[in-house]
Amino acid sequence: MEKLLVAQNVSKTFGNYKALNDVSIEVPKGSIFGLLGPNGAGKTTFIRIINQITMPDTGKVFLDGEPLQPHHIQYIGYLPEERGLYKSMKVGEQALYLAQLKGLSHQEAKTRLKYWFDRLDIGDWWNKKIQELSKGMAQKIQFVVTVLHQPKLLIFDEPFSGFDPINANLIKDEILTLRNEGATVIFSTHRMESVEEMCDHIALIHKSNKILDGKLIDIKRAYKSNTFEVGLHTQNPEAVTAELHEKFEVSPATFKSINNELQYKIKIPEHASPNDLASYLTTQGQLTHFVEVIPSANDIFIETVQKN
Repeated sequence: MEKLLVAQNVSKTFGNYKALNDVSIEVPKGSIFGLLGPNGAGKTTFIRIINQITMPDTGKVFLDGEPLQPHHIQYIGYLPEERGLYKSMKVGEQALYLAQLKGLSHQEAKTRLKYWFDRLDIGDWWNKKIQELSKGMAQKIQFVVTVLHQPKLLIFDEPFSGFDPINANLIKDEILTLRNEGATVIFSTHRMESVEEMCDHIALIHKSNKILDGKLIDIKRAYKSNTFEVGLHTQNPEAVTAELHEKFEVSPATFKSINNELQYKIKIPEHASPNDLASYLTTQGQLTHFVEVIPSANDIFIETVQKN
């Protein structure tokens, strides 16, 4: 798969503090790439290096096959976690100014801004000052100026901060649309449910080191444990439970159900198949629930960080 951004062995130190330690990351074109990690892990430093706000001490960064250079900033859209709009300026005036900094003509900027303001239903905000807007409203303006110049690479750092669920879903759909239209997205967030919904690939940074990366679906496969949630109606629950404990690794489970069944988590041996377990359970009673436990992004995040 062709890569849009490649970072090779990037390190950065501030005084005695090592912010990044030999980090290598490849971001495929047309993907949403989740850049994950606890607070202070090094994510923001990495993002600032991509935006050339700071430079690496060692290592190289390539954008679309070329060593990262100052002119590449026109191909990048960056929505920082700490928003940077001028509060006393009017929305339209500020959006035009920021668009022209990205190389758009005044007329092209106005045309594109009209499109986005209509799309997000914010056309009547043009003459308002930023300080008159709520945090979520100002966030919409910052999103627009981030994507307006149609960059190859979009970097969103906690893009849903300040949004209510409706507007968070609206912006999520816009990010997915931009990806489908060819943009590549780096997405940094602590909201693991958003990672599940949106990310194709992830990298996890912890204490300045990359400790995990790859396709999210492949990582999920690697972390699954042949464990199944099971619901079972049986005439002899004590005997069945005792026999299950003899044959398998069994623990209690809790899941929503309209039935009043026994609920278990059952881990089967590597050589066994789910069919074997299901066939055995049907000899013990009525099988009402049978679902493989797939680790969530949140489970993987916590487990990997704790191990490291």
